[in-house]
Amino acid sequence: MIEALTNEWKESGVQEGDTLLVHSNIKRTFRRYLKSGIRLSSHDILDSFINAVGSSGTLLFPLFNFDFTKGISFDINNTPSHMGSLTEAARMHPLAVRTGHPVYSFAAIGAKSKYFADIDNFSGYGDDSPFAVFREMGGKIAILDLPDQNSMTFYHYVEEMHRVDYRHHKVFTGIYTDRFGNTECKKYSIFVRNIKEGVLTYVNPAGSLMWEKGVYSGCKPNEKSGLRVVSSQEMYEFVSNIIKSGTAKNTLYRIE
Repeated sequence: MIEALTNEWKESGVQEGDTLLVHSNIKRTFRRYLKSGIRLSSHDILDSFINAVGSSGTLLFPLFNFDFTKGISFDINNTPSHMGSLTEAARMHPLAVRTGHPVYSFAAIGAKSKYFADIDNFSGYGDDSPFAVFREMGGKIAILDLPDQNSMTFYHYVEEMHRVDYRHHKVFTGIYTDRFGNTECKKYSIFVRNIKEGVLTYVNPAGSLMWEKGVYSGCKPNEKSGLRVVSSQEMYEFVSNIIKSGTAKNTLYRIE
């Protein structure tokens, strides 16, 4: 069962040794296997991705949680992910390390996880964020049964690197407990959309273009395995070109 899943991920472009960021909706995967009488767990799917990248590979899972922006304290050891059961399985994995941003944190598991252990970036998508480190490593992004609109936070990293004018930094202050149990009041930033100007995230058109230009490999949502894969560097260059060409409006964002 786990071997079958591993083979599906490899057919979509996952390779041994990859540094792989996984965004996921695993409900359809559960249903697909249940039709054959196999009841999967989130841990089974996690193990299949661990097998796919092998002992020399590294996995990243988003543990995003927006409670800090609402004045709720963050505890790096205990605050749960709001990104689904697969990400919670990754957070609880005995070898996982968690990056420090209280909203946009990641679980890292595998050969290069130590390079993520001490990341405590001020800005969620900044040049010292896990997004930047991951890209420098030549990482890939894998998206399971989700549209770009509901998964690809990497777009916002590219936007922050280009300091786009339809987003701006917003600082949030809250109570933060680190991995050693030390608690203090800390400030963190997010590069948010300009709500006053009616900016809405609208990246599905960019995703369609990446399919059209062959940037994505694998399967579209709700087709076959549902997993598609893209090189972080190729995506960075593709989205950068959209921004530089002045075509971000109605491709990366729209005005309501």
